[in-house]
Amino acid sequence: MDDLKGFIREVPDFPKAGILFYDITTLLKDPLALRMTVDRFVWQFASKQVDKVVGMESRGFMFGPIVAYNLNAGFVPVRKPGKLPAKAISETYDLEYGQDTLQMHEDAIEPGDRVLIVDDLIATGGTAAASAKLVEQRGGKVVGLGFVIELTFLAGRKKVDRYEVLSLIRY
Repeated sequence: MDDLKGFIREVPDFPKAGILFYDITTLLKDPLALRMTVDRFVWQFASKQVDKVVGMESRGFMFGPIVAYNLNAGFVPVRKPGKLPAKAISETYDLEYGQDTLQMHEDAIEPGDRVLIVDDLIATGGTAAASAKLVEQRGGKVVGLGFVIELTFLAGRKKVDRYEVLSLIRY
């Protein structure tokens, strides 16, 4: 799926020196590239009978609802603490230097829901693994995870390797 790599802008030294940032806004603005991205997620997971698509803050919000719509599924946002208005459940996970927390509305997933998790990027895998735990806390079944980009050198896939994982572009 390297044909999508040409739509990713590589920005050196962002957000700080030594980091090569993979910018998806150039993919998002191109109608064909956006359609190819969404269609690949839909094609890969259409047979999984997805009930809900989870998208993580914030770039998961760009792909999740479109994929959900095309799979005739609902969309569930997973957010940073304090961003959801109703009662939420939380999952804290380790970062390289510290911890972070994600939240999801308590009533977002019903027991038995078949859930696809979608995000723009998998790096260390912490956000994806925490999102899967939130789904499973509510009795949902994670049927797959889809990422536009995978940074293979950070080995994030290892944290979610018990699930079906699709990454469209690998660096």
